[in-house]
Amino acid sequence: MEGTLENSDNLVVQRAKDIRSEIMDLFSILFSGVNALQEYLLEHVLTCLVPAFFIAGAIATFIAKESVIRHLGAKAKKSISYTVASISGAILAVCSCTILPLFTGIYKRGAGLGPAITFLFSGPAINLLAIIYSAGLLGFDIGIARAVAAILLSIIIGLTMDYLFRNEESKGDLVFEEKTKTKPKIQIISFISILVLILVIDAAQIELAIKILLLTILLFTLLIVLKLWYSKKEIEEWLNATWNLAKQIVPLLLVGIFIAGVITAIVPREIIENSVGENSITSNLIASIFGAFMYFATLTEVPIVKSLMVLGMDKGPALALLLAGPSLSLPSMLIISKVLGLKKAVAYIFLVIIFSTLTGFVFGML
Repeated sequence: MEGTLENSDNLVVQRAKDIRSEIMDLFSILFSGVNALQEYLLEHVLTCLVPAFFIAGAIATFIAKESVIRHLGAKAKKSISYTVASISGAILAVCSCTILPLFTGIYKRGAGLGPAITFLFSGPAINLLAIIYSAGLLGFDIGIARAVAAILLSIIIGLTMDYLFRNEESKGDLVFEEKTKTKPKIQIISFISILVLILVIDAAQIELAIKILLLTILLFTLLIVLKLWYSKKEIEEWLNATWNLAKQIVPLLLVGIFIAGVITAIVPREIIENSVGENSITSNLIASIFGAFMYFATLTEVPIVKSLMVLGMDKGPALALLLAGPSLSLPSMLIISKVLGLKKAVAYIFLVIIFSTLTGFVFGML
């Protein structure tokens, strides 16, 4: 009888230990999500996201609708619109989440679906800092392949989206044919250029003292430009547009980052490393899907890929991850779905994964 009671007590104690262990594991997983949020808020909001929102607000407030349509509109000449979209993204050091307010701004100002998608893909995929960093850390061949492939894929994916949804996009330009009074181009270009420089310098990996000096000069110049060229009402319109974009995007963005952090804790690293050690369609597809659902802040994908390559990751899947990773993330998927609608968002996600997979496979055979 005593033995039975003792065994029963042992089972209760063991069960209590199992429950405690499960609770600790759950807290560890949740902490990973909280930690991802904390890192993002501390390291990336001020340096990337906030400047991007101000740029998007400026685009929405001061750039004429006709000007956007002329270069990026659904009925604009494709050779111009797609070239402009792919190159304009290359000058910004932004991640898949920071590009979202910029993409939302130009899309809502009348940009055609194809050029807007090209801009959405090209921005985080081919920013100059990432290309230079990739070439230096991963090798010149991967750096060049990433730049060339990202430009080509951004245009191909944009054209494909434009073709798939051509009927839905065909009448979009008609809404924006009215004439809008705008400020002189030199004032708009100067104003937005200063904001872009603030974003680039703020995100650049340079000495802190130099960064503070450059940002101080740029902010002082911005204040002068606002004082000389913009009225109080215009400044209020700009700030209101910036705030409205932030209210739409930030809540979903934070939820997505938390979920991405939880997923990172759940998925064992060994599974990822052992699945991409050779150049095959399967390994490239795994790398593309993994990159598409993970969140990579600006440039962080490069050291992650470097560590995976040291552990045996083939160069094909490495390129596939470099293409799909910065261009997509779980947070960005939520925002894209809200801006474009579920059907277009699913098509864009599918195209990014498939084309990244094929590009990585071809590169791995070279």
